[in-house]
Amino acid sequence: MNKQIILLPGDGVGKEIVESAKLVLNTVASEFGHRFTFHQHAIGGDAIDQYGTPLPEDTIKACHHADAVLLGAVGGAKWDSLPAHVRPEKGLLGIRKSLGLFANLRPIKGFAPLLHASPLKEDVVKGSDILIIRELTGGLYFGKPSERREDGNVVVDTLHYQRSEMERIIDKAFQSARLRNKHLTSVDKANVLESSRMWREIVNEKSKNYPDVTVEHLLVDAAAMKLITQPDQFDTIVTENLFGDILSDEASVLTGSLGMLPSASVRTDGVGLYEPVHGSAPDIAGKGIANPLGMILSAALMLRHSFQMDEEAAEIEEAVNACLDQGYHTADLQMKDGKLVGTKEMTETVVENLTTKSVSNSICSMYV
Repeated sequence: MNKQIILLPGDGVGKEIVESAKLVLNTVASEFGHRFTFHQHAIGGDAIDQYGTPLPEDTIKACHHADAVLLGAVGGAKWDSLPAHVRPEKGLLGIRKSLGLFANLRPIKGFAPLLHASPLKEDVVKGSDILIIRELTGGLYFGKPSERREDGNVVVDTLHYQRSEMERIIDKAFQSARLRNKHLTSVDKANVLESSRMWREIVNEKSKNYPDVTVEHLLVDAAAMKLITQPDQFDTIVTENLFGDILSDEASVLTGSLGMLPSASVRTDGVGLYEPVHGSAPDIAGKGIANPLGMILSAALMLRHSFQMDEEAAEIEEAVNACLDQGYHTADLQMKDGKLVGTKEMTETVVENLTTKSVSNSICSMYV
């Protein structure tokens, strides 16, 4: 299978970790007989420095012709003094909008060797494996008008959704839940908001098309509390833009390691943009100590959700798990014991685990 992948390294450590993901993907291609063709383009601060804009037209055109996009990170203090409309983050928002990426997928999974670093007790967070699906292009962040009135003494923000926008994200959530443990928690504020009441109506209507998926409704305040007290009770969560923004950031700290978390922004045809949750970390850029695992796991998400390569994605995830079980960790991972390594050595260990697993599987198949 031949796939076209656009690489957007961006700023800070983005360049280093995107190279790590590329190396791992080339290993997967070799082991499984695929062909991945990579094209690199500028975004964020790097694009501002080169072209005077955080999202050049060439980058947009390339992404529209790609099967998927891998993004490192954008932003940094270097560009903080720029006007808001030309800051690096506008490049990320712009490419999401241009590609019509309406669904944000954020897996939150606890890795056993890292659970001691969670702000929660280990017995509370142990076994947590959550997929949060957030609507990305509607709601309060995009509603108009959004303005101040009466000499600045009155403000108006509008929460706006079309029924079709809710339907497509809810369908995506049911489809994702089917690939997991078939339990979907829909989060809203239906006791107060009319938009949430319509949201809940649509979830109930759509549930008839997915009889194998169990549906639970939770108000957003109850969901926030349960994420802290019983995170292992969640499987797949779906919610609108504002609630999803808050809950996914809350959940991201549960496992004790922001550097391990991948994310995806996708649309109905499977095209998506994949990036780690962490930022550009300009203070450690170029030092060779950045954690590449969130980026590598984002590449695994790409294989699963854009290319339907579930086996290949699982192999990457197992290789990452093996690294942690073997005690390898970068400086951001608060492991009690083990071997401290840099970006390059961690990436090479993932690749070694991938190739070792492949050889082992080949030997086993000879005796089946």
